[in-house]
Amino acid sequence: MTDQKPFPALNRRDTLRLIGAAGLAAAAAPVAQAQSSQAQSNQAPSSQAAPAAQAGTLNGNGFYRQKIGELTLTLVSDGTAPLAAVLPTWGKNEDMQAQFAATLAEYSVAATNTVNHFNPVVIDTGKNRVLIDTGRGGEAGQLQANLRRAGIAVDSIDTVFITHGHGDHIGGLTQGGKPTFSRARHVMGRADFTYWTTQAQPNDAVKNNLIALKDQFTLLDDGAEIVPGLSALLTPGHTPGHMSVQAVSGNEKLMVFGDAAGHFLLSLKHPGAYLGFDTDGPQAAATRARIFPMAAAEKMWVTGYHFPFHGIGHLRALKEGGYEYEPVVWQWS
Repeated sequence: MTDQKPFPALNRRDTLRLIGAAGLAAAAAPVAQAQSSQAQSNQAPSSQAAPAAQAGTLNGNGFYRQKIGELTLTLVSDGTAPLAAVLPTWGKNEDMQAQFAATLAEYSVAATNTVNHFNPVVIDTGKNRVLIDTGRGGEAGQLQANLRRAGIAVDSIDTVFITHGHGDHIGGLTQGGKPTFSRARHVMGRADFTYWTTQAQPNDAVKNNLIALKDQFTLLDDGAEIVPGLSALLTPGHTPGHMSVQAVSGNEKLMVFGDAAGHFLLSLKHPGAYLGFDTDGPQAAATRARIFPMAAAEKMWVTGYHFPFHGIGHLRALKEGGYEYEPVVWQWS
């Protein structure tokens, strides 16, 4: 009998890299499945039937559940889209390009030929079932299929909260010209709703989803209650009135960043970093400098809309400055 050497312990960087890679595969699985089914039936992925989840269904088939106090949070993948290059879209600062590239290499995060994730969130408080953002909609969107896989009926959503007016967050609000979540109360921040719906030439996503449903929206200001236990937090910069969501249950706290957190690695590790599609880059960076310390100090659960699936974990302050995202260890049930 020979002596066996133990496997070396993984450090935080290795854990982040490996969990991120597992997330890429998990999020891509429902997309590949939907594309295969589409080829067979010649139907758009968003119109395909998916079996309702049975008791004991494993996490990973397009959704991931996490208990937070008495809340049940379900990350529901809206799929992925090809991303030819991380830079400069996900790190726009011209004077930081070399630093960004070095960080991607240090963490073994692909800088080219990768994917962008879209992760709406469902929070079940026991009294309300709240969907935060609705994905891209149309043929690309996977939200409805993955809601069914998670056993969440569209008609069971009683509140839809929109963090901001970009098309990948509002595209699933309507289907065939009608509200997708017809039984839900629709809620959005007043500043962002006003910004998008009063433009001289609004884009099609805004016209078809925000303006078309304008009479159904309840508009909130900073700190307002969405439903009992969930409140809206103004986090501007990515868009003028972007809002994140805070939740408290017992001793547990949660912040759903939406797009306020930016990139899961570059925006956290490099203070002052902003995105190519932030409306106001310096303001977005200032917002991140405000919410990251809060989330880390209070040990909040956090999730970002474009974080690699499963997209749920915590933030840790780094001694050299900046923060690191620590994905929660995957639980299969």
